[in-house]
Amino acid sequence: MATYNGDKFILEQMHGILSQLSETDEVIVSDDGSCDNTCAVIEQINDDRIRLFCHTETKGPVKNFEFALQQAKGENIFLADQDDIWEKNKISTMQTYLATYDLVVSDCSIIDLKGDTLYDSFFLLRRSGPGILKNLWRNGYIGCCMAFKRHILEQAVPLPKNVPMHDWWIGLVAASVGTTFFCPEKLVRYRRHVANSTPLAGRSPFGIIQQIRFRVNLAVNLIKVRVSHGQG
Repeated sequence: MATYNGDKFILEQMHGILSQLSETDEVIVSDDGSCDNTCAVIEQINDDRIRLFCHTETKGPVKNFEFALQQAKGENIFLADQDDIWEKNKISTMQTYLATYDLVVSDCSIIDLKGDTLYDSFFLLRRSGPGILKNLWRNGYIGCCMAFKRHILEQAVPLPKNVPMHDWWIGLVAASVGTTFFCPEKLVRYRRHVANSTPLAGRSPFGIIQQIRFRVNLAVNLIKVRVSHGQG
């Protein structure tokens, strides 16, 4: 989990995650220099499974998630946002699919600050589905709904320079060197508000030239991963 000024919702999210974990699991939290009480709230939970890293400088969401991923010790890695709500069967359902696939991404409903539903299905909104070219053109891998095996993490990290978002890259890596599954079950209530770091749908905040550069950069680095994995 990467956090930044998330003290309003972090307690509910952390309790929802911890309630689904075993005693040998871990929750890695990398805080990106919050100026609110995010770190203090997490520390007050007082759970030995939490590994909290509070940074003094802000690196941005991509680098912050990269740091958190580099600390992971487990075989199966789940990504989490600070302000969502996990359904009670999220981990058990994802673990079942991870027995067959290298990366699983579930659907989610989209809620507002109050918890009211804005959209019933992220997959429908984004037209999400499998396929390298499809997702290179229009990313359907949403990080807060993703889980993947360690060998995918080892292929994806460190992140290439100028990757627009970590989840986009990890999803494409998994599709290139492993197996992926788009789970139709909605296992997360994905909260959207003005402080979110990524656009949900529609017009990109980047110009067309920058968007093309992003995709060329992703494609070139995917080729490198495939070559190193013996699939060139």
